[in-house]
Amino acid sequence: MTAIKTDVIDEDRRRLLAAAASGIAALGIASLLPTGSTAATESDAIRPFRVNVPEADLADLRYRLAHTRLPEKETVSDFSQGVPLKTTKQLLDHWQNKYDWRKVEARINAVPNFITEIDGLDIHFIHVRSKHENALPLIVTHGWPGSIIEQLKIIGPLTDPTAYGGSASDAFHIVIPSMPGYGFSGKPDATGWGPERIATAWISLMRRLGYKQFVAQGGDWGAVVTDMIGVQAPPELLGIHTNMPGAIPNDINNASFVGAPAPAGLSDEEKASYDQLVSFYKNVYYAFLMGTRPQTLTGLSDSPIALATYMLDHDRASLAMIARSFDGQDEGVSPDDVLDNVTLFWLTNTGVSAARLYWENKLVFFAPKGVKVPVAVSVFPDELYQTPRAWAEKAYPNLVHYNKLPKGGHFAAWEQPKLFTDEVRVGFRSLRKSG
Repeated sequence: MTAIKTDVIDEDRRRLLAAAASGIAALGIASLLPTGSTAATESDAIRPFRVNVPEADLADLRYRLAHTRLPEKETVSDFSQGVPLKTTKQLLDHWQNKYDWRKVEARINAVPNFITEIDGLDIHFIHVRSKHENALPLIVTHGWPGSIIEQLKIIGPLTDPTAYGGSASDAFHIVIPSMPGYGFSGKPDATGWGPERIATAWISLMRRLGYKQFVAQGGDWGAVVTDMIGVQAPPELLGIHTNMPGAIPNDINNASFVGAPAPAGLSDEEKASYDQLVSFYKNVYYAFLMGTRPQTLTGLSDSPIALATYMLDHDRASLAMIARSFDGQDEGVSPDDVLDNVTLFWLTNTGVSAARLYWENKLVFFAPKGVKVPVAVSVFPDELYQTPRAWAEKAYPNLVHYNKLPKGGHFAAWEQPKLFTDEVRVGFRSLRKSG
C-alpha cells in the first residue's frame, strides 16, 4: 500500500525548521504555537502535517470490499456470538455505497496537524489554540479501538466555548495526539512502548509546545495513559480528568475476573458495578488475543471487513448502539462516524500495530495506579463499569469532581460530545482558580 503519512515539508525544509523558529513563522503557523516554542534541533522539530490519502489506496479498499466473502448467519438472536451478520452486511453496504473518506479527511485537515519526534518515534498530534485569553492547555488521549476521530467533535466546544453557548473562562488550548502505532504516528519497531512511556512522551510533547501548566484527559487506554501522567506528576500538571477511572479495589477486581460471587459487604451501588465487571470479563477475549498474540491478527491488515468487525466488538453496549445506528436509529455515533474510525485504521494499516499496546501493557487495567494529583471523574451509564464514588475517593485521594451522567458509554467524547465537554469544563474549573 502506498504510504500516506504525507509530511507537507520535504527534508530540506525540515532542516530549515530545525535551524530556527523563524522557519515556522515563515510557514504562517507561528500564531498556533505558544510563545517560546522553538525547533532547536531536527529531532525536536514540529512539522506541519496534512492528510492526503492516494486515490489508489481508496480504489484498493473498494476492490477489497467488493470481493468480501461473508460467513453464514449466527445461530443466536442476540450479540452473544459477536457482530451479527445483518450488521456486517449493513456496514459493508454503507462503506461501498454511501461512505466518503474525503469528508473526514477534510475535517481532519481543517484543524492544525503536526508531527514531531519524541523518544525516537514520530508522534502525530492535533494542536488547536483558543482565541480566548487564559485558555487552559489540555492534552486528550484516545483509546482502542479509537483514534483522533473520537475527539474531533469536542475541539470546537473546548477551544471556542462562546460559539457554543459557553463562557470564555472555560476555554482550552487542546492537544490530541495519536498514540504510538495508531493513526498517523509512527509504529514502534522495538518493544517498550507501554502506557508509562506514552505518558512520559506526552509530558515531553506539552513541554515542547511551551506549556508551563496543563491538564490531561483520557478514556480507555487514554485513561490509563492519563493516570500514568498523574503518577509521574510533572510540575506543570494541574490535574487530570478520566471517564474510565482506574479505581477497582484489587480484591474486587480479582474476584470479578474469575466470575466469583460478589464479596460480602458491598453496597447496592458497588454490587451493581461488580456485576458489570463480571459481565465484561466474560466478553473480553479480544483483549486477551491482542495481549498475547497481536501478530496473529495479520488478517486485520488484509481484510477491511475483518478489521471492521473486530473493532466493532469491543463491548456489548457499544456494539448494540452501533447496530442500532446501522438500523437507522438516531444514536450518538452515526454509521459515518464508525466508518471514519475504521477507515483510518485501514488506510494507515494500524490494526496490528495498535493491538501491540495490549501486549506491551504490564499494568492492571482498572486498578488504582497511585495518582495523587487532583482528579475529576465522570461516570457514564454504559461504560464498562460504573465507578462508585467510594471507589473513586479511595483510588484518587485528591478527588475534585465526581458526577454520574444520564447518557453515554465507553466512547463518551464521540457519543455524547456536549455532556463530555460540560464535564471537562466543570471538572477542571477549580484547578484554573488554583493554577
